[in-house]
Amino acid sequence: MNDLTRDSDRILSESKALVRDNREGGRHRRAPSIGQGSAKAKRDHLMQKVRNLLIAVAVIWVGAGIAGAIFSGIGFWGVMAVVVATAIATAIFSSYPKIKTPKRADINKGNVQQMVGRTELWLEAQRPALPPPAAQIVGDMGVQLDALGLQLEGLDQDHPKAREVRSLVGEQLPQMIDSYQRIPAHLRKEERAGATPDQQLTDSLGKISGEIDSITRQLAEGSLDDLAIKHRYLDYKFGEGAQTSPQLEHKN
Repeated sequence: MNDLTRDSDRILSESKALVRDNREGGRHRRAPSIGQGSAKAKRDHLMQKVRNLLIAVAVIWVGAGIAGAIFSGIGFWGVMAVVVATAIATAIFSSYPKIKTPKRADINKGNVQQMVGRTELWLEAQRPALPPPAAQIVGDMGVQLDALGLQLEGLDQDHPKAREVRSLVGEQLPQMIDSYQRIPAHLRKEERAGATPDQQLTDSLGKISGEIDSITRQLAEGSLDDLAIKHRYLDYKFGEGAQTSPQLEHKN
């Protein structure tokens, strides 16, 4: 029975390790998220897998309890079967279903704010195939897309800026990366029209990055102006040189 206990502990320990490794991105790939949008999508996917795992384990153990009640115990092999079934369920549900990278054709669908999050996930999948300077820009772009997503919250889908973001992030950005990836690898470093495809991609990504920042600033102008107005009001009301109210003077 001691051997059974040790085996059970070992199997459950390995199962927990699988869940931990999967939470960190898998045993073979632990690339960090480029932004909060893609990180949230991963967390939501992880919670779905954890829920499925808990349901599966509960079914196994409740079934074992019912069987034990009916047959006055399940015996040594019954316990082993429950432990093995739990380990198998943990291994399966901690690895599947895999998170799906948005397809190129699906990026520009639905709400523009959701589109930004899908673009982050798609960019993460493309980043390993990009030259290092371009991959660095893509990594930094995640933070920019997060900030842009916050400004898009509640924005009318027909607003000119929403349409501009949809064109820039949902069409031009992925189209440019697609065009680069269709170029054979041995031709990407050959100069043509004064620059190599690697350099052209990096330069284009830099321009898109700058445009994303510009749009975010334009969308934030209303909030910035509102904050400035409130700051000036408070400075006038309570800042140095502000007059003390008669009530306070009387009390003093």
